[in-house]
Amino acid sequence: MAIKRKYFNLKFNQMTTIIRVVILALTVTLTTVNAQDFQGVATYKTQRSVDIKMDSTQMNSEMHARMMEMMKKQFQKTFQLTFSKEASLYKEDVALDKPQAAMGGEFQVVMVGGGGGSDVLYKNTKDQRYVDQKDTMGKIFLVKDDIEKIDWKLEADTKYIGEYQCYKATYTKQVEVFDDSGFSSDAEDEKEEEKEPEMETRVVTAWYTPQIPVNNGPAMYHGLPGLILEVHDGKLTVICSKIVLNPEDKVVIEKPTKGKEVNQEKYDEIMDKKAKEMMERFKPRKGREGEGISITIGG
Repeated sequence: MAIKRKYFNLKFNQMTTIIRVVILALTVTLTTVNAQDFQGVATYKTQRSVDIKMDSTQMNSEMHARMMEMMKKQFQKTFQLTFSKEASLYKEDVALDKPQAAMGGEFQVVMVGGGGGSDVLYKNTKDQRYVDQKDTMGKIFLVKDDIEKIDWKLEADTKYIGEYQCYKATYTKQVEVFDDSGFSSDAEDEKEEEKEPEMETRVVTAWYTPQIPVNNGPAMYHGLPGLILEVHDGKLTVICSKIVLNPEDKVVIEKPTKGKEVNQEKYDEIMDKKAKEMMERFKPRKGREGEGISITIGG
């Protein structure tokens, strides 16, 4: 009888061990599947403050108001970040505006940067690579390069953004100080080109939530143990306004493929050249000094 009981206990313990192993295996499998299928869409509102200095005898109060409205639309935008555990797409959510009548006169606003809704940023945080499709003044570039590591400092501060508990993180970077005094003369421009650019230290602040376990965020912000929901970077503010996790319609994350392929350094060189050409083109000429308009964008 004792032998039978011992045999039964041995068999029972073996069965219990097998059941535990099977349950553990199923748990790991389900967790892996959920991690692979995990995805979402986050909506971000961005705002960049801008200093506008005007000295134009031809601009009345109505033109000034319309110009300010144009600038507001240019620097307040909505973006969508479609993300999975390893990759993301970041693209502007563009709505069609009503056509506006021309202002007339000499006033023009020309943006040298991207072309809005056609720009697409793809990031792969596993491979540490990105592909940035940018429409610049009618020409499309495909910027491919490595994701630059950000040396975040995790802080103790917390706050809620919507229903998500967020934690603070900061890092410092060197940024170029731009002269906001308006247009300069040709002689001053030549002197400026010979000088080393003046740099200053900036502290960038981000708020991330571990409740959404992806090391990603809007634009080129990434590398924290949770989705980044808010960023303060100089005069740029980015705030998440909506999150949909695992939407019914499965999202598709694919690399953009259109445009002339360059790396980030080459693209920056092209943009710097374009910016100088535009500044030269719209620089006030002799006899038109009172018509200059300076738009200074904080980095």
